[in-house]
Amino acid sequence: MAHDAVTNRAVAAAAGVQAPTIYRLFGDEEGLLDAVAAHGFATYRGDKQARPPGDDPVEDLRAGWDLHVGFGLANPALHPLVYGDPRPGAPSPAAVAGHHVLEAHVRRVAVAGRLRVGERMAADLFHAAACGTVLTLLGTPEDRRDPALSPAAREAALAAITTSAPPAAGPGAAGAAIALRAALADVTALTPAERGLLAEWLERLGASGS
Repeated sequence: MAHDAVTNRAVAAAAGVQAPTIYRLFGDEEGLLDAVAAHGFATYRGDKQARPPGDDPVEDLRAGWDLHVGFGLANPALHPLVYGDPRPGAPSPAAVAGHHVLEAHVRRVAVAGRLRVGERMAADLFHAAACGTVLTLLGTPEDRRDPALSPAAREAALAAITTSAPPAAGPGAAGAAIALRAALADVTALTPAERGLLAEWLERLGASGS
């Protein structure tokens, strides 16, 4: 669905209402498209992501990738509305909601001591790889799509941001710092200022990789 193919007047005519009604509800065309994307995205996630978190947060992250790619391939017009036209400073509400889900998955991996990079880097890298995979597949004729592409890209992204060793094996200083940084929001023994300072130290230590 190209942005320039949708106008408030055309939508009003198709819906059988006056154009001012659409403008009052959604504002400009961007607002209308954001509403369409948010509704479609929320409906898809509600249908596909009812299961509770599992015991292994890395497996949940892997499942989240498959959900994202499945959403993109099942909704070739909707996915570009959510992810294909980034607007710095004004992201699509649906994209924001999706990123919050990803951040929650990454936070659980960090708390488990399984991240090898900081949370923001992990979430951004995983998001970029998943979106790039979907856009590549959508740009390829269905009969030429390689079904091995998504699993290969997923495992490469996971290898870049997670460790295979369980926490009991000792994640090292950087891994321990990342895990503690992820759990810091629940710490009540420190003042907000103390938590802020400790968070800064832990972020620097986690980014050092040592």
